[in-house]
Amino acid sequence: MSPGHWPEISAKVGFLMRSILLCVSLVFALLGCERSTEADSGPKDDPPAVKPAPGASKEPIRSLPQVDTSALDDFTEGIWIDMVNELLSPCGEPVSVARCISENRKCKKCVPAARYIARLVNDGYSRDELRNIYRIRYGDDTKVEKLTAHDSPLRGSPMAEVTMYEFSDFQCPHCKTTAPYLKKIVEESNGKVKLVFKQYPLPGHPKARDASKATIAAEKQGKFWEMHDLLFKNQDDLQTANLDDYAKRLGLDVKRFRADMQSKETEKKIEADIAEGHAVGVDSTPSIYVNDRRYIFPPDQLSAYVREELDQ
Repeated sequence: MSPGHWPEISAKVGFLMRSILLCVSLVFALLGCERSTEADSGPKDDPPAVKPAPGASKEPIRSLPQVDTSALDDFTEGIWIDMVNELLSPCGEPVSVARCISENRKCKKCVPAARYIARLVNDGYSRDELRNIYRIRYGDDTKVEKLTAHDSPLRGSPMAEVTMYEFSDFQCPHCKTTAPYLKKIVEESNGKVKLVFKQYPLPGHPKARDASKATIAAEKQGKFWEMHDLLFKNQDDLQTANLDDYAKRLGLDVKRFRADMQSKETEKKIEADIAEGHAVGVDSTPSIYVNDRRYIFPPDQLSAYVREELDQ
């Protein structure tokens, strides 16, 4: 074998190793606490294929000054070039992402979309995976339009540009792991990102519903997030008998706290959040949505995803 082939082989081996690491990462991302029902076990429709951009067969655009591809090797850069010349503009224009940028089209989402593709290529995603992931974030058929912030606890500025919605269960270990990432993103956003919390206690977690009731009761005394953080910190001790102690620790009126936990209004709030989750396809916790799209990656990638939203 000639020495000239070694750089190409090395690039492909590196891409393969990243793909293996990516698979491991996705396994952890998908290990959420699941809602198990007969309705969830039915067949899922295959997603529609992403159509190549008109003119994709023309000479491809190989460089975009607005997009840093220095982390890509020759092999992965080739994949990036193929994808930005194939995938359509996020604004629905009949041009590729690359052409949208090179022709200075009005769509402000094209540059962040090209950077998003570069990040995913560098993480080891295949072309088919990239097409489907791109569709989830930018396709017209994957928008989520039934999420509301009304009457839900809010962390951050109400006027923030980006909204993260989280459907969570206080007995779910993956929710506990994710919570610090969400909090940090809001705190470091300088008022540009907010978090809307939705109650989603799973049937398989017997302590989760009372924990949800405890946070709603605490919210009525202005201490939702304090109770939220305290319950996750003490996730192994969510027995009903301990909830009064947590209320005392937060300086709540315990008598009022107990009454609010047992009220019909509290039960209705939980059921309303669960119904909203069902309507948008929540099937596990935590389920996170960023603006009108479902977030499908591990929590440690959420910060990069949100930055791309802010760039649009």
